[in-house]
Amino acid sequence: MHNIELYIEALIFSSEQSLRLEEILYCLQGTFEQDFDDKEIINHINNISEKYRHQSFAIELVKLNNGYQFLTKKEYHAVVGMLQAQRAKKKLSQAAMETLAIIAYKQPVTKTDIEQIRGVNCDYSIQKLLEKELIAIAGKAEAVGRPILYATSPLFMDYFGINSANELPQIKELTTDSSTIGEAGE
Repeated sequence: MHNIELYIEALIFSSEQSLRLEEILYCLQGTFEQDFDDKEIINHINNISEKYRHQSFAIELVKLNNGYQFLTKKEYHAVVGMLQAQRAKKKLSQAAMETLAIIAYKQPVTKTDIEQIRGVNCDYSIQKLLEKELIAIAGKAEAVGRPILYATSPLFMDYFGINSANELPQIKELTTDSSTIGEAGE
């Protein structure tokens, strides 16, 4: 006979949300083509929960939202929070990446210049890049209205692993032969 507890543990571990008893039963019955008793499965879940209560584990099995889920124990929340904050800083939308690329290559640049290149409003992208400290305000332009100038920040250099904007790929390096139209001999 298979060690059902390990299968239950694997199911709960692999689920991004809490896993209900009904879902566990469905998966086990479909896999092993036999019926399982609710009480038997709950007993296995309690054994798994007891196993993870031991101090040698940083995670625990928690019952929440009528289901079961592995969560980090409270004493490790600070370190996990640091990781989540670092990862949140690294995630950029396509719009933010396009805006950041324009700023990197054209800096210092105004919001109007960025919007003319992208063809859309860039308020949100600029705000997010400022929050993530990937760009900084580099002063004001001499143009009418004295618009704010944006440039990349020191964190931008760390983020992309470069020492200066001079290390950015040159535009000609980014274009490929596949971007040409027609035959080469035309």
